[in-house]
Amino acid sequence: MPRHRLYLIAVLALILVSATLGYCSRDVEISVPAVAPHSYGKALRQAHDGLPGAARVLYQQLQRGDLTPIRRAALYAELPNYPSPKALELARLDLQHDDPMVRRAAIESIRRLLPAGQRSLVLGPMLDDDEQSVRFAAVDALLGLDADAIGLYFGPLQQALEAYQQALLEQPEDSAAQVHLARLYLHEDDYAHAALALQRSLQLSPQNLDALAVQVRLLERQGLHDESRQVLAKALALQPDSAFLQHDLGLWLNRHQQTEYALLAFARAVELEPENTDYRYMLAVTLHQLEQVEAAQKQLQTILDRQPASRNARLLLIQYWKETGQLQNVQVLLAELERQNPDDPILQQGL
Repeated sequence: MPRHRLYLIAVLALILVSATLGYCSRDVEISVPAVAPHSYGKALRQAHDGLPGAARVLYQQLQRGDLTPIRRAALYAELPNYPSPKALELARLDLQHDDPMVRRAAIESIRRLLPAGQRSLVLGPMLDDDEQSVRFAAVDALLGLDADAIGLYFGPLQQALEAYQQALLEQPEDSAAQVHLARLYLHEDDYAHAALALQRSLQLSPQNLDALAVQVRLLERQGLHDESRQVLAKALALQPDSAFLQHDLGLWLNRHQQTEYALLAFARAVELEPENTDYRYMLAVTLHQLEQVEAAQKQLQTILDRQPASRNARLLLIQYWKETGQLQNVQVLLAELERQNPDDPILQQGL
């Protein structure tokens, strides 16, 4: 065969191979994306249900740049159950997110991830955020810290708190806003203004349970304990099957060193609203205070059976199992936790 024909065949073959490889690589890039479209919903369910690998997939989703703000915010509702340096790093990055919804969600997540002493260093700068709602979210996250914990952000916090109060004052027809305003005044021991805010709220909504609970605390803070009890008694007479009021009664009895009676109120709250893990958790704590350790363990195990992602219930149950020397049960709980989140700080402590 003449040499020029061999050369032509070789060139055509090279072109054909190059074109085929280019098409194949393009096809692979399209058909196998880095993150499957359905993976967000699957990851969110995995985290919410406390399934193995939950932390890993949750972190992966938070590293995506294509999620809508509402989807991103939903991930932050789950993140506090999966603490680690990586979790904190991701949340801190989203304090600079373009959307205020995401910044607020990151603030709330960090509030639950960090102990009080470390919170102001991370969230203090958010008191100067351009968006008012984000500044107010930072105020809510920092309230209750002492002056030493707030540190250099004491002045900015006071300024933001005053602006927050003014904004709520301008919503006199919003019952929930007035309850929140009362809480802010109560934090500052401004009892007169707190009472006025509660009065406005209860005029708008006489059966507002949140308002009644804050009213009880306000009266207690002023030393009016009989009056606070009467507020609760009156509310319970009108709504005896309110799990919220039964729980609040239990809290009141606990604060007044009547733990045995508090136990009855907490048990009633759980009976009325068995799916409420906060109520069941408080029942477990009270049972433990009364040295009914086995019953407390059963309540915490019920929480984990229904919500395996509940880290607080898991850690408290680990503590209670340790107290009774049931180290095999401790190992089971730790092994489940490691499958959920191998970087959880508690795993570094061992038994």
